[in-house]
Amino acid sequence: MPTLTMHQVDAFTDRVFAGNPAAVLILDDWLPEATMQAIASENNLAETAFARPNSSGWDLRWFTPVHEVNFCGHATLATAHVLASVHGVRGDMEFVTRVGPIRVSQLGNGYRLDLPAFAPEPVDALPPVIAALFPVPPRALFRNFENVFAVLADEKAVRTFVPDAAAIATLAPLCFGITARGESHDFVSRYFAPSAGIPEDPVTGSIHATLVPYWARELGRNRLEAFQASARGGRLSCEMAGERVLITGQAATFMKAEIYLPN
Repeated sequence: MPTLTMHQVDAFTDRVFAGNPAAVLILDDWLPEATMQAIASENNLAETAFARPNSSGWDLRWFTPVHEVNFCGHATLATAHVLASVHGVRGDMEFVTRVGPIRVSQLGNGYRLDLPAFAPEPVDALPPVIAALFPVPPRALFRNFENVFAVLADEKAVRTFVPDAAAIATLAPLCFGITARGESHDFVSRYFAPSAGIPEDPVTGSIHATLVPYWARELGRNRLEAFQASARGGRLSCEMAGERVLITGQAATFMKAEIYLPN
C-alpha cells in the first residue's frame, strides 16, 4: 500500500493550538488531482498544501476541503516551515503558484512572505446580501479577484459580528472579509469562506495582500501591525513594498502523519 508523509503546522503563531492549521505534503511529483482533493477533504482543514521541486525552487498548490484555490498565505508559511525544519532547506525559498512567484525568507525567529499585492477595487453598490448582514451599513466596501471586504466602524464591530454562513455562501465564487481600525493593532479583520468549506478562517495571509494596501493608504504608512480576530487569533507584521506585500510570522509543527493511499 503506497504511503505518504504529511505534517500539520500551525501558521502565524509561535505555539501549537493557535494560529491557522495547514497540512503539508512534499512530493516528488503531483499526485492525481482527485487524490490531492480527497486528501484535503479528508483533512478538513482550511488548506492542504502540496509542493514538488522544480529547477529553481518549488511548485506549490493549495486545496480546501472543497476545491483547489488560487492563493493561500498561511499554507505557504507552513510549507516553508516544513521544508526548513524537516527537509533542511536553508535560505530563501521560491514558490511557483497560481498568483505568480512567492518568496519566503527565513528569519531568526520566523519567516517573511513576499506576496503579490492586489490593490483594493471599489464596489459601487452595496449588494443586498451584504446589506442584510449588518444593522448599520459598512463604512466602505472593496474587493479583489476572489474576495469582497466590508469596513466596519471599529474593532468591537468586527469581534462581535455574527456571520450568516448560508447568506455569505451565496456570494460565491467570492468570499467575504470584514476589517476595521484596531485598538492595539493598526487594523483587525475576520474572514469567511463557507463556499470553500471554511466557515471562518483563523488567520488568512492572502487577504492581507489587499488589506495592507488599503490600510497603508488609509493610515499613511507602509509598516502595519495586523490582528485577525478569530477564536484562535493571529498577529501579522506587514509592510507595503512597492507592488509586493511582506508579511512576517512564525509557525509550529503539531503533527507528523503517515497517509495510506489506496492501491
